[in-house]
Amino acid sequence: MSVSMKEVDPAFQGAGQKVGIEVWRIENSNPVAVPESSHGKFLTGECYMVLKTNASKSGGFRYDIHYWIGNDAREDEADTISIKTLELDAALGGRAVQYRELQGYETERFLSCFKPCIIPEETEHQEHKTRMFFCKGKHVVHVKEVPCARSSLNHDAICILDSKNKIFQFNGSNTSIQERAKALQAVQYIKDNYHHSKCNIATIEDGRLMADAEAGEFWGFFGGFAPLPRKTTVNDAQSTDTLPTQLFCVKKGQAELVAADSFTKKLLETDKCYLLDCGSEVHVWMGRNTSMEERKAANGAAEEHLRGQDRPKSKVIRMMENFETVSFQSKFDSWPQLTDVVASEEGRGKVAALLKRQGVDVKGLLKAAPKQEEEEEPQPYIDCSGSLQVWRVNGQGKSLLSDADQSKFYTGDCYIFQYTYSGDEQEECLIGTWFGKKSVKEDRDSALLQANKMVESVKFLATQARIYEGNEPLLFYAIFQSFMVLKGGLSNGYKNYISENGLPDDTYKEDGVALFRVQGSGPENMQSIQVEPVASSLNSSYSYILHKDSLVFTWNGSQTTTEDHDLVERQLDLIKPDMQTKVHKEGVESDQFWEILGGQTKHATQKIPAEAESDPHLFSCTLSKGEDLKVSEIFNFNQDDLMTEDIYILDCHTSIFLWVGQEVNSKTKTQPLAIGEKFIKLDVLLEKLSLQAPIFIIMEGSEPPFFTRFFTWDSTKSAMHGNSFQRRLSILKDGGRSTRNLKPKRRAPVSFGGRSASEKPQRSRSVSCSSDRPRARGRSPAFNALASKFDNPGGRNLSTPPPRNFSTPPQSGSEGGGGGGLDTSKVISKTKAIASLTASFDKPSREKLMPRSVKVSSDSTAKSESNSRINPMNSRTDSGTVKETVKENEVEDDEGLTLYPYERLTTSSTDPAPNIDVTRREMYLSKADFREKFNMTKDAFYKMPKWRQNKMKTSLGIQSCLSKKLKVHMAHDSTLYEQDREQATQFLENNGDTRGEVHTIVVFVCVK
Repeated sequence: MSVSMKEVDPAFQGAGQKVGIEVWRIENSNPVAVPESSHGKFLTGECYMVLKTNASKSGGFRYDIHYWIGNDAREDEADTISIKTLELDAALGGRAVQYRELQGYETERFLSCFKPCIIPEETEHQEHKTRMFFCKGKHVVHVKEVPCARSSLNHDAICILDSKNKIFQFNGSNTSIQERAKALQAVQYIKDNYHHSKCNIATIEDGRLMADAEAGEFWGFFGGFAPLPRKTTVNDAQSTDTLPTQLFCVKKGQAELVAADSFTKKLLETDKCYLLDCGSEVHVWMGRNTSMEERKAANGAAEEHLRGQDRPKSKVIRMMENFETVSFQSKFDSWPQLTDVVASEEGRGKVAALLKRQGVDVKGLLKAAPKQEEEEEPQPYIDCSGSLQVWRVNGQGKSLLSDADQSKFYTGDCYIFQYTYSGDEQEECLIGTWFGKKSVKEDRDSALLQANKMVESVKFLATQARIYEGNEPLLFYAIFQSFMVLKGGLSNGYKNYISENGLPDDTYKEDGVALFRVQGSGPENMQSIQVEPVASSLNSSYSYILHKDSLVFTWNGSQTTTEDHDLVERQLDLIKPDMQTKVHKEGVESDQFWEILGGQTKHATQKIPAEAESDPHLFSCTLSKGEDLKVSEIFNFNQDDLMTEDIYILDCHTSIFLWVGQEVNSKTKTQPLAIGEKFIKLDVLLEKLSLQAPIFIIMEGSEPPFFTRFFTWDSTKSAMHGNSFQRRLSILKDGGRSTRNLKPKRRAPVSFGGRSASEKPQRSRSVSCSSDRPRARGRSPAFNALASKFDNPGGRNLSTPPPRNFSTPPQSGSEGGGGGGLDTSKVISKTKAIASLTASFDKPSREKLMPRSVKVSSDSTAKSESNSRINPMNSRTDSGTVKETVKENEVEDDEGLTLYPYERLTTSSTDPAPNIDVTRREMYLSKADFREKFNMTKDAFYKMPKWRQNKMKTSLGIQSCLSKKLKVHMAHDSTLYEQDREQATQFLENNGDTRGEVHTIVVFVCVK
């Protein structure tokens, strides 16, 4: 970067090192920092420099510099701030986009930094006087002081009259509801800053001759009511929309026209500066190898160019090479995308060196981006323990899939899924469609139509999703947890298509040849994708499953991890359970393996790149009469920018969210999906959006957490009713109480086939079909069915995990008396046993399975804190259960557990250790014995997946007492093998019951 740093001002030390706003004011030709308490306050005779620093998802900083020039500012100060802005940009490494802001003509990007508005003043401190302001803007408010006279009022404007004791808002008859609502935010600003939040507010409607006191008081300031003339506001700004776009090269301070039929990036040379005149705005492009003097000359040429065309109010935007705005790029043909722009740090280094020589502390100046200790793992932002129903679409109908098949999708079919989960205040619902890559249009159209009807049946309270194969978002995988895509299809439309076109039917067959690529991040997010069974389909970064008839192979690429290998074993339980597998590593494959794949060939080595979520952008959108979509970006957005009369689009690159306000007209309310598809085709941000990007349609009042995460969300605002103006006025006058919906919405359970509406679909949340692997979340349908048969005095839904009660069970009298009444002691003990029995199923497999401290409920706070460390599988917290007086030849470990030799902990021991948790026998081994038997420490063991732990324990004879191979009848008097009976009985004793129906529960769960 050929820039001299001699003129860089020391005031810029440490600038841009944290997210937020920094402001400087020019005093005696030098920048002086403005304290944060004065941010947003501007004097008409001054010039200000505003630096807006944003942290991008890519890990770096993005900078916007706005230099604001007041109407009464001196010309020399205006020239100074223009030059100082270039110096600040150089200090930031030439990465900032610079905007010239003239008072009264500010950009929306600038005004959004100081929401709700700015009101420039002549002096800092002045006594209150009656004033009138002109307000305009639907997304941000432009406030301009006008003469306090009747002539300032018109039908096309909103005017605010600020008197000593009351603020009046006059709404012109031709203004929109959204403009009136935004103007009320300016009223709030005036009330807070000029009246110390102590004054009354009144609104006056143009054309309504209501003889109320407030209207009379307002017109009294103008000598009484009189009709306003039918004239429109005269815009003093020259229309520049029709001017042709022109490119100029700056040479020796002069702008020379570049003759070209079309603009390409090749026209821009890195050692020169250019002007791109687009009419309403002029872009100054500065090559990275230009000097500071050349950049100053280019800025002067832009100013002179506008003066020569009598357009002094046009916007001026300056940018460095590689940091062009989307607006600038859109004027060129096929602007190349830079996937990873690394800004030059040379400028920062030179600034730091110069300041250091001047004796200034430069600590932190060279920091380019916020450091993160560790990269955060993407989150689905949805509760994954809900209920799922899936339908396969077949023509105009659909068929409900069983629990075993609801995560197996065919690439030639279309599917509809309904996912119901618990929200903060109500039950939330997501209804979506999934389109296979080879699905036919007939099925896709039918799926959308049927999904729309399902959403309409719940009064548009459900979130709707449109998802294509290969573009699934993380939350989709999180809902299904284990997801499989199979080749071919089962629908009639697909079968007819391949038949008519003479294509082979490659629909997956269990006894045929199939190759699966296994991917994912863990048991809660794993997929098996069927690919062509050829060697070129392999990739060194993935693991694969290959089967042909009774032969099953796994293939682990050279760049795979142990976590990848774990996923393969889990997926084997779904694809080929109970079959012997031949494990292959890349480079040591058998001839038989290559023979099935048709011979060895070269294959890919790099992981398939996944689209990364980008910084979110919010757009308001309108459909013209010709159904053309027009969008306008809302900068520095927040929840208050969502107006109930409009539709908004939130674009984060990997997904598109459409927010539909409650007051949107009924016709437009049925078009959000079409609007989303049009937005993707427009590609407003020039990000080359995939036409198959996921689209989510969200109705106001039913915002899911995966949408509200982009905002600082207040659910009480979305619970209000009325239009935007009425809501904002209510907030101003009574805090929103008058428009708040005090009755929370409740969605009735809805079923769309396969079950009755009253029968809530239950969902198995197991991470695999193997019985020796833990469940990730929730409980199985079998357990729910059994639990529902027991008395439930509290009316709690037993399909949700029961609260754990760690209080000590009664030591006597627990048998209960006879008679026809309810024996509460049995009910309590049953609940305890159920909770204890299923505790292990509720824990994610990645959780560390070690004894931990227990949060005691409010009804047991009087218990001794010495019982805080207990076995989570044991509901007895009495210290005598786990921590007894140490007997001879017994020792205690650091956790207070009594330790036993290995021989006494095995399931075949003739002298079994007493009072232990028989499902966690390994805990009672000493550290030395544990390392000898397991060849690892306890910590390392408990970090392993649960299924691996179980395998190792079984090989050592200390497996869980509840055998996975019990063969029993489901009657009350079930017969168990003697050994299993003894173990199950001891387990029940540890959990507060010894006989009866709880015994049957244990048998039932074991069979599952």
